[in-house]
Order: sequence, then C-alpha cells, then structure tokens
Amino acid sequence: MLDGHTHYTPASGVPEVRSAITRYYRKLGLEITAEQVIVSNGAKHSLHNAIAATVGPGDEVLIPAPYWVSYSDLVQMVGASFVLVPTTAASRFKMSPEQLRKAITPRSRLLMLNSPSNPTGTVYTRQELEALADVVLDSKLAVLSDEIYEKLVFGDVRSTCFATLRPGLAERTLTISGVSKSFAMTGWRMGWCVGPLPVIKAMANIQSQETSNPSSISQYATLAALDGDQQCIEDMRREFEARRDLVCQRLTSMPNLGCVKPDGAFYAFLDVSGHFGRTLGGRRVTDSVSFCQAALEVAHVNLVPGAAFGAEGYARMSFATSREQINGGLDRLAQLLRA
Repeated sequence: MLDGHTHYTPASGVPEVRSAITRYYRKLGLEITAEQVIVSNGAKHSLHNAIAATVGPGDEVLIPAPYWVSYSDLVQMVGASFVLVPTTAASRFKMSPEQLRKAITPRSRLLMLNSPSNPTGTVYTRQELEALADVVLDSKLAVLSDEIYEKLVFGDVRSTCFATLRPGLAERTLTISGVSKSFAMTGWRMGWCVGPLPVIKAMANIQSQETSNPSSISQYATLAALDGDQQCIEDMRREFEARRDLVCQRLTSMPNLGCVKPDGAFYAFLDVSGHFGRTLGGRRVTDSVSFCQAALEVAHVNLVPGAAFGAEGYARMSFATSREQINGGLDRLAQLLRA
C-alpha cells in the first residue's frame, strides 16, 4: 500500500501476478501464458466466473457427491442444472469412470472435480484421474477442476493437476486455485483460473462488469506469497497431517461413528447415521442436521451437516485449528455420544 499499489488494475489482474501464476503451473507440468490466467476475488469468484462463461439454461453440470456446498448454487445462479453423481465411503468417495460415463447426457456440458476434496479429504490418484480424463476426452465435456487444496496432502499421497494428464485435455480444462488454503490467506480473497484463452477472455468480460478488478493490494500480497519462501507451506502441511492423525485416532474410539481417513485438505467426514433415532442431550436425532444441532447446542461443537454436501448421514469436522481446541471439542463430543 505504501508503494502506491492502491488503484485500479487490469480486469484480469496485474501482469506480475499472472506471470507468477504461470511459473507456479510450469512446476506442475502445465505450460500456459499469462494471457491464460485470470485473477479474481477468491477461488469462489473464479468458480462463478468460469461457470457463467461456459454454461447456461438447458445445460447440465455433473458434480460428484459429496461436494462443496457452493457448487450447485453457482450452477443454478446461471440458469443451468446440476446432476449429482453419488459416491460412497466404500469407494473412498471417488467417482468411477463407469459412473461418469453413465451420467453423461446430450445436455451435459461441464464436469466439476475437486481433489483434494472439501468435505471428504479425498484425493484421486493420478491413475484414477487419467481414467476419468479418458471418459472426458471421449465426450464433449469440459472440466472445471478445483485444486485449491493441492498443497495439503498427507503421507505418500500426491495431488495431480488434471489439465496435464492427457494431450488435448488442457484445451477443455479450467483449473481453479488460490492462496486461501495453502497460504492461509482466506481474508485476502485471492483466487485464479487458468485455461483456454477464449474462456479466460469471456471470464474477464464478466469480471470487468462485476468488480472491475481484483483488489490491487491483495494481488501484491499474492505475489509475495507465490515468490516468497515456501517452507511455511510444508511446515503447515505437516501440522495438518498431525492433526488429521489425532482426529482420526480419537474418532475411532467413539461409539457408532465412521470416518474414512482423509488424504488431504483439513476435514474429517463422519458417518453419524449410527446415532439416528437416539436422544442426545435432550435432542432427538433423526438426520445430519439434528445431529449437528445437538452437537452445537449441547456440546458446543460446530459441525456441518452432510445434507449440505449432498450426503445425508454424514457431518464435516474441520481440524483447521489448534490441537488444544481439537482435543477440547472431541472431549465434549465424546461425552455427548456417551450420554
């Protein structure tokens, strides 16, 4: 701000930031130009712009479920329809190529992928994504790949940039990311999309009318993040992995709770259906919403109902907080479930 970066910028972002993003993707094996990058006011804004530029009334967007709550609403905001492709804990909440192929109709225009996933923490392997890519290339689908948690993966798991998997795939893939998760810069509201130039230009036209440009100040903060020392990301990734292990170890000792160990992001996705029909702290539990209400009102533990993610019977717990806070919340949850 003191350097004077407080004025309008180009609608798609300043050249320095867009160039830094091209260098970021070059390390992931994706060759793009700065003109193929648009910087927006958070990854959610990037998602909206991408959807608005590619689909409309009469079009269908395929979304594997469970899914991040905003996806379906963003699709409906532009008049398109969403089609959920349900997955299960048995498949580690991963959509199979056969499921994808079966879901495609003449109206299908876009597939939304999210790996690592919010809310499940699922991370598709490279081979699994290649199999999905082959189905995509046999169809007329474009892909919107939300890779915002790409740096937060655990153990031997590695995230994959979907656009790099097959020749010709980059020409029909829009890749979303930003600094909110890996750099813990949620309040700066900086996300981006990279993809085919005609779509990026269309997104820029939309963004120009919506917000004129992304925040100039936040853009230079993003430049500092991308070009700065990256050790902080690895340090935080290790801490999230330790928290993941703590949460999963403690949850397995609680009655009638199931949890697929997440491979990325910072969420545990709990099967709470074993408590349906019970009364917890004087509250009758019949579904994921009533379970989470009982947890909040009685135990003062904040969970998100699985129904919001297209997965009734589940609840999402975030471990993006201190181990002390995590242990305190799990203590109270355990007490509630023993009642």
